[in-house]
Amino acid sequence: MKKQYLQIIKPKIIFSNLISITGGFFLASKGKINYLLFFTVLIAMLFVIASSCIFNNIIDRDIDFKMKRTCNRVLATGLISVKLSLIYGIILIIAGCILLYYKVNTLTMILASIGFVIYVVIYSLYMKRNSMYGISIGSISGAIPPIIGYCAVSDRLDICALILLFIFSLWQIPHSYAIAILHLDDYQDAKIPVLPAVKGIKLTKFYIILYILIFIISSSMLTLNGYTGYKYLIVTSIVNICWLSLALSGYKSSNNKVWAYKVFIFSIFAIASLSIMMSIDFIIPTANGSTITFN
Repeated sequence: MKKQYLQIIKPKIIFSNLISITGGFFLASKGKINYLLFFTVLIAMLFVIASSCIFNNIIDRDIDFKMKRTCNRVLATGLISVKLSLIYGIILIIAGCILLYYKVNTLTMILASIGFVIYVVIYSLYMKRNSMYGISIGSISGAIPPIIGYCAVSDRLDICALILLFIFSLWQIPHSYAIAILHLDDYQDAKIPVLPAVKGIKLTKFYIILYILIFIISSSMLTLNGYTGYKYLIVTSIVNICWLSLALSGYKSSNNKVWAYKVFIFSIFAIASLSIMMSIDFIIPTANGSTITFN
C-alpha cells in the first residue's frame, strides 16, 4: 500500500522539478545560500507538485486505462480509491501552500497556486482532451517551479524570472512532442489530440526542431542579460546544439519511435545541464556597477 501511495505522486516528475527549483534558487542566491529556506522551498514544492500529480491521476484514470503506458497506474486499476486520493491531494496542496506563505513568501504561494490551476484545471480537465495545443498550455505550469525557486530568494518577478519562464516553457514542448511520437498508438487509442495524431509526425518533427532552436536562443538570454557567465553559455550551447542535431536526424531516421526516444532522453540531459550550470556560473553585481562571475 505504501508503494502505491508513492506511485500516485509520480516521483520521477517530482525529482526533475526539484532540480529546476534548485537551479532557480541557486541562481538568485548568487553564492549566499540560505539552506533552511532552500529545504523549506523544496519540501513545500514537493507537496504542491505531488498534489498536482494526484489530481492529474484522478482526472486521467479513464484514459490511463486505455493506454499501455499508463494502464497499470494505481487509479486506473482501482488499487487506491478516488476518495482517498482526493483527500491525499487536498492535504498536500494545502500543506504546500501554507509552507510557502508562512515560511517563504506570498509570491511563491501565488505562483504555486497558478501552476496548480493551469496543470490540473486548464490542462488536465480540458485542454489535454480537447485541443492539440494542450501541451503548449501545460508547458507554462512546467516552467513555474524554477521561477518559484528564484522568487523564493528574490521575492520579486523581474527580467530573470521572465527569461526562466521562456526557457523552461520552450523546453517542455519538444520534450512532450517526443513523448507523443513515442507513444502515439496509446494517444490514438485514448483519443487524445496530440499534434502527431492530428497533424502527423512529419509536422511534429518540424515543430520539435523549431522549438529547440528558440529554446537555444532563450537559454543564451541569461548570459546576454548579465545573470550567468560564459561557462554557462558555452556548456549549454554545446549541449543544446547536440540536441538540435539529434532532432534534425529525425528526417533521415527510419524508426520514428527510436528517434523520439533519443530526443526525449537527451531533452532531460539538456535541461539538467542548464539547471546545473545556472546554479554554479552566476554573475554577482558589485557596488560600482561592475560584475563578478562566480564559478
